[in-house]
Amino acid sequence: MLRTDTGQTVKLSDYRETDFVFESVALTIRLFEGRAEIVSELTLHRRPNTAPDAPLVLDGDELRLISIEMNGETLASDRFDATPDQLTVRDCPASGSFTLTIGTEIVPEDNTKLMGLYRSNGVWCTQCEAEGFRRITYFYDRPDVLIPYRVRIEADRQAAPVLLSNGNPADTGELEGGRHYAVWNDPFNKPAYLFAMVAGDLELLSDSFTTSGGRNVSLGIYTEKGRSSQAVYAMDALKRSMAWDERRFGREYDLDVFNIVAISDFNMGAMENKGLNVFNHKYVLLDPDTATDQDYAGVETVIAHEYFHNWTGNRITCRDWFQLCLKEGLTVYRDQEFSADERERTVQRIGSVRRLKSLQFPEDQGPLQHPVRPKEYREINNFYTATVYDKGAELVRMIATLLGEEGFRAGMDLYFDRHDGEAATIEAFLTCFEDATGTDLSRFALWYHQAGTPTLTVEERYEEASDRYTVTLSQSLEQGAAGTGTEPMLMPVRLGLVGPNGEDRDVSPSHGAELLDGVVHLSEANETLVFENVGGKPYLSVLRDFSAPVTLKHEQSEADRIALARLDPNPFNRWRILNDLLGETLAAASAKPASENTTPLSAGVVDAIVSSAGDDALDPAFRAQILALPGEAEVARLIGRNVDPDAVFETLNAARQQIADTGSEVFARLVAGAPADEAFSPDAESAGRRALANGALGYLCLADRSPQRAAERFARASNMTDRQAALTILAFRFPDAKETEDAFAAFYDRHQRDDLVLDKWFAIQAAAPGASRLEKVNTLLSHPRFTLRNPNRARSLIGSFAGLNPVAFHRADGAGYAWVADRLAELDAINPQISARLATAFRAWRTLEPTRCEAAEMTLRKLAAMPQLSTDLKDIVDRTLA
Repeated sequence: MLRTDTGQTVKLSDYRETDFVFESVALTIRLFEGRAEIVSELTLHRRPNTAPDAPLVLDGDELRLISIEMNGETLASDRFDATPDQLTVRDCPASGSFTLTIGTEIVPEDNTKLMGLYRSNGVWCTQCEAEGFRRITYFYDRPDVLIPYRVRIEADRQAAPVLLSNGNPADTGELEGGRHYAVWNDPFNKPAYLFAMVAGDLELLSDSFTTSGGRNVSLGIYTEKGRSSQAVYAMDALKRSMAWDERRFGREYDLDVFNIVAISDFNMGAMENKGLNVFNHKYVLLDPDTATDQDYAGVETVIAHEYFHNWTGNRITCRDWFQLCLKEGLTVYRDQEFSADERERTVQRIGSVRRLKSLQFPEDQGPLQHPVRPKEYREINNFYTATVYDKGAELVRMIATLLGEEGFRAGMDLYFDRHDGEAATIEAFLTCFEDATGTDLSRFALWYHQAGTPTLTVEERYEEASDRYTVTLSQSLEQGAAGTGTEPMLMPVRLGLVGPNGEDRDVSPSHGAELLDGVVHLSEANETLVFENVGGKPYLSVLRDFSAPVTLKHEQSEADRIALARLDPNPFNRWRILNDLLGETLAAASAKPASENTTPLSAGVVDAIVSSAGDDALDPAFRAQILALPGEAEVARLIGRNVDPDAVFETLNAARQQIADTGSEVFARLVAGAPADEAFSPDAESAGRRALANGALGYLCLADRSPQRAAERFARASNMTDRQAALTILAFRFPDAKETEDAFAAFYDRHQRDDLVLDKWFAIQAAAPGASRLEKVNTLLSHPRFTLRNPNRARSLIGSFAGLNPVAFHRADGAGYAWVADRLAELDAINPQISARLATAFRAWRTLEPTRCEAAEMTLRKLAAMPQLSTDLKDIVDRTLA
């Protein structure tokens, strides 16, 4: 039975410590076909300030109690109450430690929610974040209960020769009836959400790593049989992550083993359980024939992210789920820095900002808005959001920008020293930086509490007679759905004054705000900088490296912006300025009649794009980013209100055609520079050349008005990067061509036995634009390889359609909305967490033109009125409508 909406809201202001203190737990997990028995032996005592008659109340979720003992004696029935969701024990000792032994029984095979203990393709697996442990046994299932765990797992040896849990291996042995056991001991205190157990018939890829302190760590990646060879790159990424964390943050690994298990049915990307990371296998398994360059980069990032959690999340965890950004935002910042060091820093920063603007900015500006640290929630699973992760990372990046490299490292070192082994808060985190550097971060703390994307307005004035240049910076924040305040915040604004030859002028403001290492510490609503003797009017390069997550309003002429796109010494800003100009131009053009949109871009903008793409002095991956126009969702966000997705789509198509026709010769050269049949290497330089060639190929096919070149590249491709890129061009630009139909058939024939590649096959078809795409996507529901029970497969079809195909999802007749809502209802009965996440596709419904707006609202209200909606889905639907 699914837990349906209770209407209960959890508030940060209601936080209090538990009545009892857990000292340790010993778990015995006995696995059988069709059931699992769990025995939990808790050692605990009553907290001194707790009333002597206060009962012990533990969390549960769909549990069946089979036994309960206190200090070895079976409890009488009048001493406890047990429901599937709660266990209450009365008459506990008023002082001193005692033991409570609880036996529960569950059915992992029936656990389609994939939370707690479940079985996937014959493998028993756990996922306990955020509140999955209560689906295994009754417990204080909250992150501030930190205790050591000793775990014994018993199973049939043939079904599960591999038995894994957190910590270090302690014992193994044989049992009667072909069964065996393994004991694991985790010496570090941890909360229940970091508990993990895996049992199954798995293949091992093993390696080792020697830490800077001389500890030899055994490394293992467990996969399905026959797939361990696809984990070699993940193992290499793990070892590079371990070495990087020692160099950059001084963090050494602390156990004798570090294991990763790749699972096919998994709600998240991966989970950082102490010493036993469990991964969605899409972030572990790779080879050139099945994985793209983007997949390689994704595996590298996620491997690093989960490993980095060992210190930022595990050794120091969060006191309550309101502090989620303390581990996730901080760790995203760390994995971004790792990727920047491993690859090309500017390109990695561009990728992070693209993601922020496409996912977090709409969240910040819509009905699902919430601060980085929310004050309340109804379902915590719905707060694993871009705001917590991506904006949370931006807040950490701003701290690093404000304090500088040495100050930031000093604050982090103090944080690790002061709070190791604790469950911390945002206040504790910020205090470490204040104490380490003497900086007042009280105004900066508002970033954690105030929701919304601030607007940074920049005004400049040059007085030729006096050679004086004045820059005024203003910040403002509108009240949004969260209603959390609009006070000015401490904001780092990195800027430079660029001369006509592309040089940064070495000038300091004579009065007004301070400029420290090129960064203004903007803390008031308005700040002015006055520069004397600047040597002629400069080009103002502002918000370099996207130093704050803001919407920038800076009135610059198109000529000045194009000049900066060519001259700015800050490479990120060269991309940002041109991308912003494109976005604003496309948004304005989309509001005009279709007849006026045949050439939405000026000749100067088109030339800037083509010339940058063809500039061999620039990094190929950077040039590929220049070629990637703002997406439909980004243009729609810039329009703001009364959005017509069809008009946006047609405007973008017209812009692409302009660029294609102007730059066909350049694009032909770039495609030839990375042949599809050359030997594959996943290194950053090779990936950049492929990205540039495939970006150019899309334009070249438009210039030809023919799919032929894409079809030829698809046929010759020696790797998945080129094969998928060519197939996507065919699907998106020539959906009705025979070459496209043939390519999809060939792709399926080649990869039909690989689930991860089939996800790509489903996703490309679902995302291919066109109002008639819905009918094709609907037929894929009955495809023999489609299932709603696998999260990756559900995301590949339903998620790609709703999130990546605006024209089809936002059909004027409302059919796209109705289809997605029907799928959400089906999914909700199987896996509410996935259903709720896919439902966020409706978040921008109020920004649409009236016909679509009305159709979306009607669909949402119909969905909200359905009986038996899960807490997860109802929370999203209700907030989207509110």
